[in-house]
Amino acid sequence: MFDLPTQLTIAQVEECKAELLTYIDSHDVIGLNSDKVEKIDTVGTQLLLAAVTYIAAQNKELIWLCNSEVIQNSVQQLGLKEALLTQYINV
Repeated sequence: MFDLPTQLTIAQVEECKAELLTYIDSHDVIGLNSDKVEKIDTVGTQLLLAAVTYIAAQNKELIWLCNSEVIQNSVQQLGLKEALLTQYINV
């Protein structure tokens, strides 16, 4: 299970992206836990969308524990309700 950081903003995205890609590339079933995310910006949300797209392109299974209201709000505000993220996030 990959735990997303407490803050997923432009300042943390590069480090998180590198760690996340390593995790995705080394597992067939990808577990994402976003319960600890307290702050996210547009860049952080874009990283999540890119990760979901990459996982799907690799034909890997994604299990996403998303109880973060912050992420749910960000997805709604950015108009991504119909995007790939919504099959994993209850919005």
